[in-house]
Amino acid sequence: MSCLSETKILAYRQCPKRLWLEIHRPALREDSAATEASFREGHEVGEIARQIYDPKGKGELIKCKETGIDAAIARTKELLALRNPIFKAGFATEDARAFADVLVSARKKGKLGWRMIEVKSSTEIKPCHRDDVAIQFHIAKSSGVPLTSISLAHIDNSWVYPGQKEYQGLLVEHDLTEEAEEMGAEVQEWIQEAHQVARRRTAPKITTGPQCKEPNECGFLGYCESLEPQIKHPVTWLPNIRTKALKAAITEQSLLHMKDVPDALLNEPQLRVKKHTLANRVYFNAAGAAADLAGCSLPAYFLDFETINLAVPLWEGTHPYQQIPFQFSVHTLQRTGKLKQQSFLDLSGKNPSKSLAHALILACGTRGPVFVYNASFEKKCIRDLAKRFPRLKTSLLAINERIVDLYPIAKEHFYHPSQKGRWSLKRVLPAIASDLRYDELEGVQDGGMAMEAYREAIDPNTTTARKKEIEQHLLAYCALDTYAMVRIWQKFAGRNDLEL
Repeated sequence: MSCLSETKILAYRQCPKRLWLEIHRPALREDSAATEASFREGHEVGEIARQIYDPKGKGELIKCKETGIDAAIARTKELLALRNPIFKAGFATEDARAFADVLVSARKKGKLGWRMIEVKSSTEIKPCHRDDVAIQFHIAKSSGVPLTSISLAHIDNSWVYPGQKEYQGLLVEHDLTEEAEEMGAEVQEWIQEAHQVARRRTAPKITTGPQCKEPNECGFLGYCESLEPQIKHPVTWLPNIRTKALKAAITEQSLLHMKDVPDALLNEPQLRVKKHTLANRVYFNAAGAAADLAGCSLPAYFLDFETINLAVPLWEGTHPYQQIPFQFSVHTLQRTGKLKQQSFLDLSGKNPSKSLAHALILACGTRGPVFVYNASFEKKCIRDLAKRFPRLKTSLLAINERIVDLYPIAKEHFYHPSQKGRWSLKRVLPAIASDLRYDELEGVQDGGMAMEAYREAIDPNTTTARKKEIEQHLLAYCALDTYAMVRIWQKFAGRNDLEL
C-alpha cells in the first residue's frame, strides 16, 4: 500500500477528484497568484515560528525537499532522542505520513514527551485546520511519537510589532488535543477512503461547485471547468445571489443558465443584468449618472492607492495584515480642462506611510471632489493614516470628506454585457474606454501583482536595475487606475467636450 501525505488526505477532504488529479494528473494543476502568495506567507510565518519556539537556536529544521522523504523521517527519529526543538519533523505509518511544523519537548505526568504545534498564517482557526491537526496527531501517535499535546498557532492580528526583529506575541496558540484524540477513528476512515480514490483508474465524476474554492482554491479548477458544457450566460453572472428563495431555486432546480431563472426571484440590478446580457445590449442611464455628479465641480482629483498587507510586519508600530499604502496616483482635472498626474512610490524598504501621507495632502489640494472607485478602501487607508499621524489628522480627514465614489454610480446607471454581472474597475473600464487595457501593461496588471512587485523591489537582494524596472511597472499600473476613473467620470458626467 502506498503512503498518502497529510496534504493528499486534506485534498481528499476538499474534493475526492482533487486528490485523484493530484496523484494521477499533477501537471494539470495551475495555482493562482493568490495561492502562490499564501504559500509564501505560510513559509514566512514558519520562519518566525522557529524563532519563537527555539529562541536559543538549538533546534533543527528538516529539509525534506533536499534530503527526500525517507531520509527526513529517519532524521526525525534521530532527533527525537536529543530533546531539542524539531521543525518539519516527519513521521509515517504504513498508509499515511505527515510533517509537523513544530515539535518541542514536554513532560506530562512525569513522563517525557513532545508537544506538537501546527502553525497557520491565518488569523483564526478554520474547520480545515482542525482536520489538519487531527490528521497530524493521528499519524504521529500511530507512528510511535509520544505526544503530550497538539496545538494550533495562528496570527494574532491585534499584536503590534515592537521592532528589532522581536516577534514574540505574533502567534496565539489553541490547544486542540482533546478534539484531535476524539477524531482518531474518523481520521483513519478518511485515510482509507482516500486510498480507495487513489486506486481508481479514472477520476471521480464530480462537477465544479463551492468545493472548488473552499477551503482553498483548487489548482485544477480551470481543467475541471474545461470538461463541462460551456454555458454562454451562466447563472453565476447574476450579482449578489443572497436571498433564500433564489439560492433554493438555483440549487433545487439545478439552474445553470441565466435565462432559466424566473424574473420574479430577481431584484432590480439582477433583472437588469439578465435582460441586457441576454439581449447583448448596453444599459446607460446618462441622465441619472449626470445628475449624481452635478454637484461636483472642477478642479477634481482622482485617487488610487496600492497597499501591502504583510502577515509578518516589517515596520515598528504596525500589526499583521494591516493595509499599508506604499503608492498612490492622483490625476487632477483643472477648470481649464487640463489634466495632470502625480505619483508617490517609496521602494526604499522603510515604512512609507508618513512620507505618503504628506505627499497625499499636497497632491489632493484643499477643495474640489476627490473621486475614487469603491470608497471604503481609500477612506479606511486615510483614516488609518490620520490615526497614526495625529499632526496630519485634520488635513487627511478633510480629504475623506471630499471623496466621491464612482462605483455606486456605475452600478446604478451603467451595465455592459462584457461585465458579466460585475462592476469592478477592470470590468467597467473596457466597456467605456476600449483603448485602455490592463492586460497590455508590463509586469503589473492587478493589485495582487502590485503587492508582489513591491515585495520584490524592497528585498535587499533585488538589483538596482530590477528595482528600476519594477518602479516603472508600478507607476504605469497605478496611473492607469486613476486615468481610468477620469474616463469613467467623463462619460458619466457627459463631458465629451473635454479631450482627455
